[in-house]
Amino acid sequence: MKFLAVLASLAIVVLGLAPASAHGPSRQKVTVTAKLDATPDEVWTAIGDFQDMSWHPAVFATAGENGNAIDATRVLTLEKEGGPTISELLYKYDADKRTYSYRIEAVDVEVLPVTNYSAHLTVKDDGGKALVEWRGAFYRGFPNNDPPAHLNDEAAVAAVTAVYEAGMEALKAKFGSRE
Repeated sequence: MKFLAVLASLAIVVLGLAPASAHGPSRQKVTVTAKLDATPDEVWTAIGDFQDMSWHPAVFATAGENGNAIDATRVLTLEKEGGPTISELLYKYDADKRTYSYRIEAVDVEVLPVTNYSAHLTVKDDGGKALVEWRGAFYRGFPNNDPPAHLNDEAAVAAVTAVYEAGMEALKAKFGSRE
């Protein structure tokens, strides 16, 4: 009888652990950098205003509130007037260090296949010239197991990488590249 009680207790423990060992999506990370032929201050002047993403070729318009203050918001309209939008919130800003951090508050996963996205945009001094770093962390667009191909980890990483690379290419075209 004691053996059955121990076995039952063991079964409860094992069954209780089963949900905890289930594996969901993993946080993905992307970092893209560009060495530009301009001073860090020149580049920061072009990209350091959270309310202005006109430097990025995918952004048709930016509208926002509260400038570069913490909890400032912006809505990016993509491609054309009336195009898809991304709503973002600024949660860190340091002009002296030429960096800011923001997160997406709302986006259709069909537009950008990510959830829980946050990013950091920084302009560093690299021997008197600018080194721009854009890094983000996020989960895929489909939070459950067995995502469709367009909402899986690979699709999320590819989409974010493409956004960052398009921005860096635009900056290289504007300022020149040292790469």
